[in-house]
Amino acid sequence: MAWKKNILETIGNTPMIQLNKVVKDFPCTVLAKVDYFNPGNSIKDRMALKMVEDAEADGRLKPGGTIVEGTSGNTGMGLALAACVKGYKCIFVTTDKQSKEKADILKAVGAEVIVCPTNVMPEDPRSYYSVAKRLATEIPNSVYMNQYDNLSNRQAHYESTGPEIWEQTEGKITHLVCTAGTGGTIVGTAKYLKEKNPNIQIWAIDVYGSLLTKYFRTGEVDMNEVHPYISEGFGEDFVPQNYDMSVIDHFEQVTDKDGAVQARRLAREEGLFCGYSAGSCFQGLLQLKDRLKKDDLVVCIFHHGSRYVGKVYNDQWMMERGFLDVKTFKDIVSGRSRQRLITVHPSDTVAAAVALMQQYDIENIPVMENDRNIGSLSEQGLFNKIFSDPDLKNQSVEFVMEHPYPEVSYDTPVERLSSLITRENGAVLSKDEAGSYHIVTKYDVINSLAK
Repeated sequence: MAWKKNILETIGNTPMIQLNKVVKDFPCTVLAKVDYFNPGNSIKDRMALKMVEDAEADGRLKPGGTIVEGTSGNTGMGLALAACVKGYKCIFVTTDKQSKEKADILKAVGAEVIVCPTNVMPEDPRSYYSVAKRLATEIPNSVYMNQYDNLSNRQAHYESTGPEIWEQTEGKITHLVCTAGTGGTIVGTAKYLKEKNPNIQIWAIDVYGSLLTKYFRTGEVDMNEVHPYISEGFGEDFVPQNYDMSVIDHFEQVTDKDGAVQARRLAREEGLFCGYSAGSCFQGLLQLKDRLKKDDLVVCIFHHGSRYVGKVYNDQWMMERGFLDVKTFKDIVSGRSRQRLITVHPSDTVAAAVALMQQYDIENIPVMENDRNIGSLSEQGLFNKIFSDPDLKNQSVEFVMEHPYPEVSYDTPVERLSSLITRENGAVLSKDEAGSYHIVTKYDVINSLAK
């Protein structure tokens, strides 16, 4: 019989999955090292366990001790899993820009979470770095893991991530693409791969607002590069000791918006429910694809999107930040040829309404009186009524009209319009800035979503 003795034995040996739709115009093969198959849903499980085991081995972490760490969420999850199995307490210090889901998940596995302000310098006593260090000095029998400067971080990836990628690609990997945060993943993995083949290109993906890219290019720590950014899980406002820039060949910066949009795209087109850093990793590769050749084999490292359900995968959150290009009623009207709205008066005959439908090849007509939307006519509804009573076509519209079409604001998103248009209700009305009515039908919505 085969089973794992505890959850920690499931860390590592994650699958390599080929990307297809999102790289259809690439000249080469692109693979994703999908490390959200780790129990904590990220690659950080590897180094979290390594840091704990090394701390146990050298006596820093004793039975009944407390693990203290500053974390954006994923490292905390890995440490919390190790603490659950090994019997330690956890206190994690994070920033107020991290998703609520991250803090909730850490609490669910028994950790205490302290939230600190994001927009302060690392040396500020309020920063999550400073608070974590202080707590470790104040709490008896505690250890500050310090993933940024703890070299067990990169050693974990030298021992596991690098060898797995090499074996899974049979040594054919030509490029490793990875977001840059603490430096542990990219440097540890790169060191192993470069020892196997020094020609392998290592591309680090950074975010605008981080100083790592300029430091890589110039060796200068320029705090003028640092400004607030929304992306989570990578980018830094200092240079962690885990970095060895000699094993990295290129740094590429991406925007907050592009990273979020590409994360959603990976979920929609590849079925990979990825997080912010994975979306940013792929965006960086998109920006660099012209450097790739036919026989290249690219490996990207991806994490899970469960921590971003309330952010990247929330339409409202995306729209509030201008990350989601939402089509609206106005966009539909602006994108078609300009023509006046065809309407009928309640005193017009049904025959006149049918003639208008035939003349303009339309199925829906609003019934208007004194610029008020008081009813509607549909081709299907009229057909059914006239079929059962042919003399009806000589009667006034007011005797056969249906409920008026719903009215919405001119900037209503297309997704909302689609929920208002039903079998019984074939269109929606809205007034533009000048007060003129416009109509959007189900066919307009279908055409807009197809573009």
